Amino acid sequence: MTQAPVISFQNAAKSYGGGRPALDRVSLDIPERAFVAVVGPSGSGKTTLLRLVNRLTDPSDGVVRVEGEDVGTADAVALRRRIGYVFQGIGLFPHMTVGENIGVTPRLLGWDAARIAARVTELLGLVRLDAAAYRDRFPHQLSGGERQRVGVARALAAGPRIVLMDEPFGALDPLTRDALGRDYRQLHAELGLTTVMITHDVVEAALLADRIVVMAEGRLIADGTPHELMRQAGDGYALELMQTPRRQAERLQALLGPA
Repeated sequence: MTQAPVISFQNAAKSYGGGRPALDRVSLDIPERAFVAVVGPSGSGKTTLLRLVNRLTDPSDGVVRVEGEDVGTADAVALRRRIGYVFQGIGLFPHMTVGENIGVTPRLLGWDAARIAARVTELLGLVRLDAAAYRDRFPHQLSGGERQRVGVARALAAGPRIVLMDEPFGALDPLTRDALGRDYRQLHAELGLTTVMITHDVVEAALLADRIVVMAEGRLIADGTPHELMRQAGDGYALELMQTPRRQAERLQALLGPA
């Protein structure tokens, strides 16, 4: 028996009034434990697609299901509490310590103080931050990479099966971005997560994701593994985009010279 997808878009559309729709009849199934990267230019509908999953916006037409439930009939607050969300702005509460930020959702769910404290310690270890050194710091005392690690920990605090990521590493320097991407990919595998990540960086998508979805003008125009799409992504924008990693690799190889 085929397992039902964890996230399913069925002819999902979104219009904000006038002009081209932000999302134009997208159908997409995301299975359990998949790591899917959604790429495309600004205005392609990537973030709108992501925001439909946790009801930060509702579709104008079509259906979005999460774990079999039509999100249009779900309680939005309860839905968001069981989905992790990481975004580029991080959004840590400046007046709260690291530990308090990570514990926000567990507190809302009624966890007791001891359970929250244990979870904070566990998660700081998972994102490679020493609990004793970081638990009582405030966001302004952290580097950008440290803040983003805390953002990942906060997204994982209540043990979600699904994590949504909107340009999570885009504002970081290259070394920090690479390290955090690799660490998150490991967490994704170890925790058995289903991850949907929006990124402008097709190289990042190819290195981290199992599957890449290419969007343009609100439509899904290509969908496959990184290997499949770099070999043959159709034509036009998708082909040009997916040839970028190959061209960069060839230029780097020319600079490095023979092995």
